Amino acid sequence: MQNDSGKNPQEEQNSKAQNTYQPKEVESAYYKFCEEAGYFEINGNQGIQKAGKRFCIMLPPPNVTGSLHIGHALNHTLIDIIVRYKRMDGFKTLWQPGLDHAGIATQNVVEKQLLAQGIKKEELGREKFIQKVWEWKEKSGGMILNQMRKLGSSPAWSRARFTMDTGLQNAVKEAFVKLYDEGLIIQGKYMVNWCTHDGALSDVEVEYKENKGKLYYLRYFLKDSKDCVVVATTRPETYFGDSAVMVNPSDSRFSHLVGKKVILPLLNREIPIIADSHVDMEFGTGAVKVTPAHDTNDYEVGKRHNLEQIVVFDKYGILNENAGEFAGIERLEAREQIIKRLESLGFVEKIEDYQNKTGHCYRCGNIVEPYISKQWFLKKEAAQKAIAKINANESNFFPAQWKNNYNAWMRELRDWCISRQLWWGHRIPVFYCDSCGGQFASVESPKVCKHCGSEAVRQDSDVLDTWFSSALWPFSTLGFGNGKWGEGEVWQTTDLEEFYPNSLLITGFDILFFWVARMLMMGEHFLSKLPYPDIYLHALVRDEFGNKMSKSKGNIVDPLEKIEEYSADVLRFTLAILCAQGRDVKLVPNQLEISKNFTNKLYNACNFLLLNEKKFPNLSELKGIKTPLGKYLAQLLSQNITEVRGYLESYRFNDGASTLYRFLWGEFCDWGIELNKADKDSIVELGAIFKEAMKLLHPFMPFISDYLWHKLDGSTLEQSGSIMVQEYPNFAYQDTENFATFELILDSIVSIRRAKATIDLANQKIAKAYVNARIPESMRELFVRYVCKLAKVESLEIVEAKIPNCIVDITEKLETYLPTAEIDLAPIIARLSKQAQKTQKEIDKLEGMLKNEKFLANAPKNVLETNQQALEEQRQKLAKITKELEALRG
Repeated sequence: MQNDSGKNPQEEQNSKAQNTYQPKEVESAYYKFCEEAGYFEINGNQGIQKAGKRFCIMLPPPNVTGSLHIGHALNHTLIDIIVRYKRMDGFKTLWQPGLDHAGIATQNVVEKQLLAQGIKKEELGREKFIQKVWEWKEKSGGMILNQMRKLGSSPAWSRARFTMDTGLQNAVKEAFVKLYDEGLIIQGKYMVNWCTHDGALSDVEVEYKENKGKLYYLRYFLKDSKDCVVVATTRPETYFGDSAVMVNPSDSRFSHLVGKKVILPLLNREIPIIADSHVDMEFGTGAVKVTPAHDTNDYEVGKRHNLEQIVVFDKYGILNENAGEFAGIERLEAREQIIKRLESLGFVEKIEDYQNKTGHCYRCGNIVEPYISKQWFLKKEAAQKAIAKINANESNFFPAQWKNNYNAWMRELRDWCISRQLWWGHRIPVFYCDSCGGQFASVESPKVCKHCGSEAVRQDSDVLDTWFSSALWPFSTLGFGNGKWGEGEVWQTTDLEEFYPNSLLITGFDILFFWVARMLMMGEHFLSKLPYPDIYLHALVRDEFGNKMSKSKGNIVDPLEKIEEYSADVLRFTLAILCAQGRDVKLVPNQLEISKNFTNKLYNACNFLLLNEKKFPNLSELKGIKTPLGKYLAQLLSQNITEVRGYLESYRFNDGASTLYRFLWGEFCDWGIELNKADKDSIVELGAIFKEAMKLLHPFMPFISDYLWHKLDGSTLEQSGSIMVQEYPNFAYQDTENFATFELILDSIVSIRRAKATIDLANQKIAKAYVNARIPESMRELFVRYVCKLAKVESLEIVEAKIPNCIVDITEKLETYLPTAEIDLAPIIARLSKQAQKTQKEIDKLEGMLKNEKFLANAPKNVLETNQQALEEQRQKLAKITKELEALRG
């Protein structure tokens, strides 16, 4: 493969930047090569696939209107880590990509574009409008899928699906018709959540927000009396639909009024006073109005007391003829006018400020109204088997506590309103006959009525809730709807047999009820199995202070900007290392810098290795590991492979990233390369170990790991292919005595360096040092050689007792002694004594301030805390200096 310069990606990198890593060029070139080579597809790793190993994961389909935000970046990073790991581990792997048609959002986008041209959708008609939506989708939709490539996501792009694809439309029709025929989908007039802009909403599509409103106390006069009952309401515009006034049967204040009637202001309509235990005697006056057509609780009360349902505004929120003189006014705009009119006639007792929570449409933000409307519903009984199987642990939640949240919500489950008053979406496959009045559901569009044969057949005008088609995603993408029903009414296709149930779901906790619960229900109902054995719910990405990101706060982090600034590898590794199960991700800018420094560390380590050898073999190609340092690092690699594998299998992504960081930066790049100074013969083994470590790192940082692996391999992508289709490390090595000796070597070097630092000889070579440690006789020569070289000691003696007249440093494993006989300690003691005096003066000053009553009375709290902290730091500093002086003076 060649890029625009005529060179292959590896040659381009070698010629462009020998000394600095250029992530932009590497990432674009390597991604293009891997995609074109077909590595992301289900057989992209065919050379290392192992019989019977299958892995399938679905991309939570982003909205076709969407663009990559930081939540997507986290989700896609975690999925890609596990996918690349499984692919390298020999699994036939399907990461299924795709887009959701996003009914409300997409229709709004296209409607706005048309309105900007002075065109209303009604002027076009349904068919032409839908055509315009498809045109928009082909031109502008799906931008997010290309943005995923920037992040390094590796789904099977050739299999990308769209929830309005023909195959998926077939799946939706099949699912609907089967549920309809089973009596689980019903139509009826029910109270629903209603947005005057977007129509019917399900319960989970309503967002409740704090609202600073008013509580209006209205006088309802008793029939044929000057006495009145005062009722409190937050929505006076609905009083035109009142069917009763209600009191609690236990409320003695009103017991004498039950059964009497009041007259509605302005309308002069009589309504009864009823008693019902639903009333909260502490709210308002204890008497409330009952509006069965416009309040969820009143709707239930109305059914119990056989009250009239009076609708006072239409689907657009415009008051109708039942509102008398206010007919034709939008319900919220009418509120102030209604109150002014009632006040002028003496019907308002008082108005108070009142704070409550009001429902808002999750899409447009409009205040949601309870509204009686004829809709289609999926009965809650459809979910019962899925609930039972979850509680039989047939699916596991990570973190485990989400199972409790799932059960809590499912216990309160209501019938799901699945119809939406839109044009864009899956049109409900129900047909009506205008001749016989019959109704039936059909996958195919019928030309005649199945009941009477008439051609006067029309289809329901509503579409299905977007979440209905998304609930089928784990199997609609695998051919459900395009195959056949087999024995036991299980849908049969090759892909379903191979990849259903899926292996894992990774998604945000915030769509547990929108999406996850519904997929569990649909998967179990149609295929008799839950779609996922494991469900990993990650938390939100917040800013560095823990605040939720929002445009209004100005704290939005654009992942594409961070990729441009740092690289995809840096962003991915940062998100992974911060993503602990059950905790929000606080995106601290400093962590991005740390991850960037990590890539530089790896790059420099690779360059160091290449200073000594032109290329390195794979670890499996070595004929045994022979050098002591090679054996030590091989055992460290072996341990870290076991740890990282364990963390990936249990979805502890942050622990996996932390382990890799510790091993590669600290154990290999710092210690391993430094220890090589004492054993130059180990360089080939170090290079082979580092190459293997790049495979271990690859799922987290796919680009730099691939690039460095090829540099060390001395090959190009075309010659050896990508690291992503190399086998994931499964290397085991152990040499207990050698390993323990190196652990003591490291401890000794640190201890001697620390002791030298106390006498200002940190970077100087000293003549003699002693180590009190248990070193096997066979390892002593090795031990002395490494410690002398790296701790800068001419002579090292291993002892079994304390040596007098020495600077002493103690660790958990050993003690080191530096003899003071040949060291002039006078200037060192003088320097430390001067430091002690200076520190004591600072302590005296701070103590004086903190004992001063005037200062304590007037100083701000934060100043007092700062001074108290400073005092504690100075005391600790003095204690350390004192300890060093005592050691020097003997």
